[in-house]
Amino acid sequence: QGQLVESGGGLVQPGGSLRLSCAASKSIDVWNMGWYRQAPGKQRELVARITVSRSAYYADSVKGRFTISRDNAKNTGYLQMNDLKPEDTATYYCNLGGTSGSWGQGTQVTVSS
Repeated sequence: QGQLVESGGGLVQPGGSLRLSCAASKSIDVWNMGWYRQAPGKQRELVARITVSRSAYYADSVKGRFTISRDNAKNTGYLQMNDLKPEDTATYYCNLGGTSGSWGQGTQVTVSS
């Protein structure tokens, strides 16, 4: 699946928005893509996943606020995060091909006033 590089994290106030990007070094056409997050002291959890056919799944905690998308021509996936809450604070990881596939290095998202 190649290397994955996330970007777009940062510090944002509650109610704000961020757009995370995940750039892959190889074609992503044939791979499902997922975004996971891990907060300090907690297990890594699946936030959203988009399949090759562009079917999307969202964790209940982000449904209606986050949108996952992919641009196969750019080998890039995205996670649009709106109405951010303090509990969304975590390191966000991009994944390609499932948990045994490729992972990015993570990007920190901090939601705080």
